[in-house]
Amino acid sequence: MNPIILPDSPYLLLTPGPLTTTASVKNKMMADACTWDDDYNNVVQQIRARLVELATSQPGYTSVLMQGSGTASVESVIGSVIPEHGKLLIVANGVYGQRIAQIADYLRIPYHLLDAGETAGPDLHALEQLLATDTVITHVAVVHCETTTGMLNPIKSIGKLAKDAGKIFIVDAMSSFGGIEMDMDQLQIDFLISSANKCIQGVPGFGFIIAKRHCMEEIKGRARSLSLDLYDQWKCMEDNNGKWRFTSPTHVVRAFAQALNELDCEGGIAARAERYRSNHQILVNGMRRLGFQTLLKGSQMSPIITSFYSPEHPEYDFKRFYDLLKKQGFVIYPGKVSNADCFRIGNIGNIHPADIERLLRAIGQSCYWVNDQAVIAAANG
Repeated sequence: MNPIILPDSPYLLLTPGPLTTTASVKNKMMADACTWDDDYNNVVQQIRARLVELATSQPGYTSVLMQGSGTASVESVIGSVIPEHGKLLIVANGVYGQRIAQIADYLRIPYHLLDAGETAGPDLHALEQLLATDTVITHVAVVHCETTTGMLNPIKSIGKLAKDAGKIFIVDAMSSFGGIEMDMDQLQIDFLISSANKCIQGVPGFGFIIAKRHCMEEIKGRARSLSLDLYDQWKCMEDNNGKWRFTSPTHVVRAFAQALNELDCEGGIAARAERYRSNHQILVNGMRRLGFQTLLKGSQMSPIITSFYSPEHPEYDFKRFYDLLKKQGFVIYPGKVSNADCFRIGNIGNIHPADIERLLRAIGQSCYWVNDQAVIAAANG
């Protein structure tokens, strides 16, 4: 039987996650841990407390960790917080807003999808009208950073409308929490969802939910899934010193604890956000000098990931472009926009301005120009 080949990965991941992590984060996965042991569960409790501290300075909040992908954590919230006769209003403008609707379909949860299209911001007037006229709506959900395009949605405005109408406000902050400054209390968020392998710069394996404590206490018995029962997972951790109900990703948890320590050493979210903004600005300016155009306008773009239009020249091929950059140590992301040919470049993770400058040089070396303007991925070079 042939052995499984595990290639080394000597390249930077310029994606919205999984992303490039530090050697010290990876090193923390080298030790095993027992899920019943207090040494491990004490770490879980410290993580839970630290996440709340990062989310808000106000009292009355709690957190819970959930095994699986970020989508599993989103599904745990959607499937656990909405009561039997509730209704969800989903503010969407991309794949991940649409995924919330897909989750609601699977779980047979009534919902209204307010879809602005992939390159437009939410229609706040339409949202306000819906909240005023559809009295069955109990919850409002939105994706903060919609990585389909890189758009940053106005969660402050959406949250105000939701709370003025007396609704529970759910924010998928998968690709923004830890990389963009925010305060859950000021933003009036009831449930915030994110993942270990995003801006905290850990590795994949679990997500987490930060919530108002009274909101968490109110959802007992609502879950539509055993393994994704948000209340039961939280209650088990509350009553058993951080114990997970089922086997937890112990190595990933240890790595995440180290990632939180490294966030503190960097200067907290404010310092990390500044690095991400610097990465983003260098990337956008450099790509524009090379002839690439951004899909979104400046005010719409997040500092997390950026979509660029693909060159229109017939010889351009994304796979060829991708492979050329990968050979030079960089992995970028294909586009997800349905009505535009584009690709995406992320700048979160252990990525610094000097890395973005190197990427730009690599892109320049992987392209040639027609009429001094059109940028074409090298098809024959």
